[in-house]
Amino acid sequence: MRRILFISVVILACCTLSCTQNSYTNRKQLLLIPESVLQKQSEMAYRSFLSQNKVVSDRTNNDAEMVKRVGKRLETAVAAFAKIKGVQSNLDSYRWEFNLVNSNEVNAWCMPGGKVVVYTGILSVTKNEDALAAVLGHEIMHALAQHGNERLSSALISQGIQIVGNVFTQGNERAQEIFNAVFVPGSVVGYQLPNSRKGEYEADQYGIILAALAGYDPREAVAFWKRMDALDKSKVPEFVATHPSNQNRIEQLQKHMDEALRYYKPR
Repeated sequence: MRRILFISVVILACCTLSCTQNSYTNRKQLLLIPESVLQKQSEMAYRSFLSQNKVVSDRTNNDAEMVKRVGKRLETAVAAFAKIKGVQSNLDSYRWEFNLVNSNEVNAWCMPGGKVVVYTGILSVTKNEDALAAVLGHEIMHALAQHGNERLSSALISQGIQIVGNVFTQGNERAQEIFNAVFVPGSVVGYQLPNSRKGEYEADQYGIILAALAGYDPREAVAFWKRMDALDKSKVPEFVATHPSNQNRIEQLQKHMDEALRYYKPR
């Protein structure tokens, strides 16, 4: 009993000391792993992923060129957003990369440090650059808002894994498995630690602001999710799903659309 009480006190103290307010969303989060550690680990995972998958060259493919173009504009938009928030230095360690990978999967993602992948399968749903910008703005906000660190921190605590700044360099296999579950696409447990609904809504809200700052019409995010809803045949009730229902997501996007449109200047 004393040991359980001691562990509980340690976990509570750890959580209290590690709760920080996110610079972009202003929400307090439990973040146990330094961003520098996650970015280093993400860099290695990203290189490994690209080496094992078919990257589409922007030199010979218009879609790949589009992904690079949209990514470059979003990179500029992120810098503008960070300036608005007064946290430009947060991006000093970001090394942006945007790659299109040949896969039927309808997906895109962004790792800590700005490592982005778009699957060719999602382009049949985005349909245009504006919708793609909304999707990538969403994924980038997951990285900026440190949603992955938040999930990872909670998982490490729940597994009783000792938290140290360089946990992933200490040969802790279970910690590495949890990192893979959060960040590494295609891992066996990749879907066991999804973003929370709160994280998804935050990424939606601020993702359309990034798209607007990049000169893309944020209203295309709603059109995109309507097309996604048409693809969704399972219609899993939201209370048993890990993500918000498409309809609830659309409703939340519409609530924040006026704010996003204030940043929108068509190019």
